[in-house]
Amino acid sequence: MLLSYQIDKNDHYDNVLHVLKDNFLLSDRLITKLKKNNKIFLNNNPTYTKKNVVLGDVISVLIDFEEDNSNIVATEMNLNIIYEDEYLLILNKPSGIAIHPSILHFDNSLSNGVKFYFDKLNLKKKIRIVNRLDKDTSGIVIFAKNEYIQECLIKQMKTHDFKKEYLAIIEGVLENTSGTLNFPIARKKGSIIERCVDPNGDTAITHYDVIKTWTESNNINFSKHLDLSLVHIILETGRTHQIRVHFSYINHPILGDSLYGHSSNLINRQALHCYKITFIHPITKEILPFIALLPEDMQF
Repeated sequence: MLLSYQIDKNDHYDNVLHVLKDNFLLSDRLITKLKKNNKIFLNNNPTYTKKNVVLGDVISVLIDFEEDNSNIVATEMNLNIIYEDEYLLILNKPSGIAIHPSILHFDNSLSNGVKFYFDKLNLKKKIRIVNRLDKDTSGIVIFAKNEYIQECLIKQMKTHDFKKEYLAIIEGVLENTSGTLNFPIARKKGSIIERCVDPNGDTAITHYDVIKTWTESNNINFSKHLDLSLVHIILETGRTHQIRVHFSYINHPILGDSLYGHSSNLINRQALHCYKITFIHPITKEILPFIALLPEDMQF
């Protein structure tokens, strides 16, 4: 994959580095890697970043090259592929599977499955995850096929061009059918995993709308009566466990969330699903929405 730009009469670029940073928006880290791999060109010839540029010069960067991905074990698994092109792989992740390999999930994480899939395609690429979901949260996960694509999408998260929408079933019925939860979140003292609302934490903003409620009058077959609400959620920020912490804080925890609420006989995990992601494709510049329908264990 080649990024290319020709110097125009209205440009004010001094050198190749100026073009790489201001036109291609490459990070310093990626530029360093490209330099080491001799993937930066001026008029089709390898060049150095301090080289001056003039009208008509063509600066190009080969950002798509083979990488060592042997640090991850390849494991065959069924991948629910929503979309794929030469830049992106977008999956619908089921609950119960971790995204990253770890001591507990050394060879059975989603990344292990993607590694097997890449090997099958003879695609020698590192496994680059754009957005992360907890093991027991289902929904859309995006893998970038090179570092440039990953950086572009992460930048879109900061500019809010990358939009994440969730569906959750929460305990109880909210007083307002729509609203915003704006409570800062920090790591809970003494815990590696758990987060909490803390006035000294990072800004965390969650917007919600109630889609449906289950109350005593329209109750499904609960073994124990419990009012519930299906809520549509849009994240303005992306703190760890943000949705789970926020709804627990207002005394409406996610159904089945044993960490921030209560386990449930209705579902064996937190009833949280990343159902829609929208972003601007870094290459085509199209606005792309992707949807993963609500899984069966959340369909009451």
